[in-house]
Amino acid sequence: MRKIIHVDMDCFFAAVEMRAHPEWRDIPLAIGGSASRRGVIATCNYPARAYGVRSAMPSHQALRLCPDLLLISGNMAEYKQVSQQIRAIFWRYTELVEPLSLDEAYLDVTGSPQFNGSATLIAEDIRRAIRDELQLTASAGVAPNKFLAKIASEENKPDGLFVLPPAAVANYVSSLALGKIPGVGRKTAEKLAAMGLETCAQAVAAGEETLTRRFGKFGRLLWQRAQGIDERPVQVDRIRKSVGVETTLAADIYAAEEGREVLTRLWPELRRRLGERAICGLCIKLKFEDFEQTTLSRRTTVPELDSALKLCEQAWGRAEGRGVRLVGVSVELAGEDSGAQLGFDWD
Repeated sequence: MRKIIHVDMDCFFAAVEMRAHPEWRDIPLAIGGSASRRGVIATCNYPARAYGVRSAMPSHQALRLCPDLLLISGNMAEYKQVSQQIRAIFWRYTELVEPLSLDEAYLDVTGSPQFNGSATLIAEDIRRAIRDELQLTASAGVAPNKFLAKIASEENKPDGLFVLPPAAVANYVSSLALGKIPGVGRKTAEKLAAMGLETCAQAVAAGEETLTRRFGKFGRLLWQRAQGIDERPVQVDRIRKSVGVETTLAADIYAAEEGREVLTRLWPELRRRLGERAICGLCIKLKFEDFEQTTLSRRTTVPELDSALKLCEQAWGRAEGRGVRLVGVSVELAGEDSGAQLGFDWD
């Protein structure tokens, strides 16, 4: 039985800014792009969240909800430096650290001798060290696997700890909303609700075959997660599998030709980032005016603009008259597992 800790910093970018500017602690603060340039909120502090401001929200919408919101562009170099300090704290307790982003990570402390192997006490001490040494707060979840640890870390935010021992997993998961499972977005949740499935217990009762028939491979994963099953190990070495570039447009575009023009402008930067590395796939990403997004990919070993333009044309057919606010293009890097399903990370 593994002992996994998921540590998630509380409003990380905003917290770093409030540490540098104490006068901002009690006012609504957000880090994000300019509203005039169709920017989005990267993160915000809790006073801003009280107004309904959230991460990934368009900046102009955030300012409508909270006219007094202090919106700043932030300092990514500073955030990266603080992130390294946080990871250095993690490594005191275990070498099995899997960063997910600058502000969160999984830790496998199964074999840690500290605190007599108590994952709960280790998590408490990590949070203490972050608070005392960096003047920041973190929330943590302790559970037998990554999926449950991540959900547990959200239970007592901000600045909280939630422990889910193995004996409590079945009862905890049974009433868990399916929307809490990673990969279950709004559309999938609506499809599940149409089947009468809203909780993990209901999904388990529906059966693996039913879910797989409706959702394919994801259905099987959904059935496992609904039982609290997650066999993924904490991965110390995260090999980069793709290179991508995208842009949010100043105004929605409606014609496929306009999309191809945007893609043509993005292509040189993609090639620069790719360098001489071999590829095994190409992907186009579009985000529509209603914030729904779609991706379309194909297998290829040659990074050709013509292929990307044709793929963009096909993806555009999914717009169904909607404007497009974001265009992205990515290539999957060739490797030992290049025969697997295409998967893309976006810069």
